[in-house]
Amino acid sequence: MELSTLQTLNAARAARRAAVVVTDLAEGSAQVFLEGADFPHEWDAALSGALRTGRPGAATIEGRSLFFNVHLPPPRIVVIGAVHISQALARFAPVAGFDMAVIDPRTAFATAERFQGVELVADWPEDVLPARPLDRYTALAALTHDPKIDDYPIRAALEAGCFYVGALGSRKTHASRVERLLQAGVSAEAIERIRAPIGLDIGAASPAEIAVAVLAEIIDALRRRDLSGAGGAP
Repeated sequence: MELSTLQTLNAARAARRAAVVVTDLAEGSAQVFLEGADFPHEWDAALSGALRTGRPGAATIEGRSLFFNVHLPPPRIVVIGAVHISQALARFAPVAGFDMAVIDPRTAFATAERFQGVELVADWPEDVLPARPLDRYTALAALTHDPKIDDYPIRAALEAGCFYVGALGSRKTHASRVERLLQAGVSAEAIERIRAPIGLDIGAASPAEIAVAVLAEIIDALRRRDLSGAGGAP
């Protein structure tokens, strides 16, 4: 691998930005394409497929034998609220390949006993997230039902262009949330990105079932995410 290619990949990794190395198998030459950049039109389908699935593969395009090697940042889930759903989600998320962190200022809920082996931060999201910014490879799940805790990270996730932003609550609860976000200056277009009520509609009832529904929705959002680089900012 050429030094310039390695340097580009290292920079992309540090910035948590996806990259695809396209190698011409006949010539041995390689090019690096970053997610959100312009692709050659004839390579668009192959590059987009690699970025969505994270799987390398070969293709013959216009008589050229090409190999697409994709480098994706590790996807992560940031959960706001150390609740029962979070406990179940903490068991399922690693199995699906996600890192996970839980943020909750309520120390009665955010205890190591309830979240063994899970990254747990017992502090307010507005104090945590500026030093640990969200990004396009982060899913944000707001689960506390408390606007004082949930609203700030939801706004931060929309501004950061997180591939998934979900919030627990009924349609009535979400309608109130929408009004608060609009008053806070978040655009209606950005608010439409919020998945609420959170999780796929599978008739989930128990915390574990809701966690499965949320994780399935997160996976769907990751695999179908916008590759244009648009952040969906408020």
